[in-house]
Amino acid sequence: MSPTTGRPSLRDRTRDEVFALIRDSRDLTRSALVELTGLPSSTIGHAVSRLLAEGRVTESAPPAKGPGSGSGRPGSILNAVATTTRTGAIDFGHRHFRVALGDDQGNVVDEEIVQLNVDQSPVRGLDAAAASLRELSERNGVAALTCVAAGVPGPIEMDTGLVCSTTTLSNWAGMYPARELEKRLGVPALVRNDASAGALGELHHGAGRGHRDFLYIKASHGIGAGMVIRGELFEGGTGFAGEIGHIIISGRPELCRCGNRGCLEAVVSVPSVKEQLSHTHPHLDVDAVDLATLNDPVTARILNESGRTMGTVLAGLCDLLNPTLLIIGGELGASGQPLIDGVRASVNRFAQPSTSSAIQVVAAGLGQRAELVGNVQLAAALARA
Repeated sequence: MSPTTGRPSLRDRTRDEVFALIRDSRDLTRSALVELTGLPSSTIGHAVSRLLAEGRVTESAPPAKGPGSGSGRPGSILNAVATTTRTGAIDFGHRHFRVALGDDQGNVVDEEIVQLNVDQSPVRGLDAAAASLRELSERNGVAALTCVAAGVPGPIEMDTGLVCSTTTLSNWAGMYPARELEKRLGVPALVRNDASAGALGELHHGAGRGHRDFLYIKASHGIGAGMVIRGELFEGGTGFAGEIGHIIISGRPELCRCGNRGCLEAVVSVPSVKEQLSHTHPHLDVDAVDLATLNDPVTARILNESGRTMGTVLAGLCDLLNPTLLIIGGELGASGQPLIDGVRASVNRFAQPSTSSAIQVVAAGLGQRAELVGNVQLAAALARA
């Protein structure tokens, strides 16, 4: 503060501007701040030193760099220190939901999972999720949430928040879940497609760190994609990008819930995999089994073939978008290496060599929590807006 004018000094304004960049960005270093601001490195260094001394910023080791990220030794990552602000996050699955408390830097404070058929009764699901968030807040001594972000397994119109699908989420069609959550919780709400949220979670805290261009595939009861292009989440012109579950695989007879035959999610999804397991493992309760716990050659063959089928579709997307990374999430992504190997085999076989040679294929670093962590990120951004 200037002693003569009573207004912030130039150094104070620079420090606060640098802090805002660190707070609102991802994986920033001092050199990145110099590039973004155009300020001398000495000015940035002084501002960062003040922020570190004030306890508003901390430093951490950089993530591993993905292909196309540049060369050279990366500098330390600057992180804004979270305040006591608390946000809410919800990941609606088809047969469960997860809730979490987060801070204004996108970190999970506490979380829980609830088994519930959300597809069958969206009103019951919304009521239960709101009640779970209130209970989680009470357990953590949080008097009030600042906002809430949620993901649903279906197409959400970006401008309005309307659930548009009459097939994927038939009982949710015509609903505005953000408005419903605002009524129940009394705070601003944001709702996005769950695969997009999963991509955001992996970008900030999972396997996507250090990569600027990748596809995140949520492979569960449905199949959806979240796309990160040049370090930013891409949702398309109206928010429907990534609806890959209804890409048709020629010659496949499986009937999809959308009315077509041979859709990717009708051929490769948790229900289709478990239907095969019910034939090969007649004494197994396939509805209750965790696919990751099965470790026999027949299951491995089924999962590998499912991965190969999924990979034929993903290979075309790789030729189109040229990602450096494919992240397979959801219940199938967490099922084990055979499925990942199957995806890798088909990408190698069907994508152009110049494309496939640059691609890593990995399971989600956050496992089945990717969507929830992504929604915590969305809530943090909403809280800072």
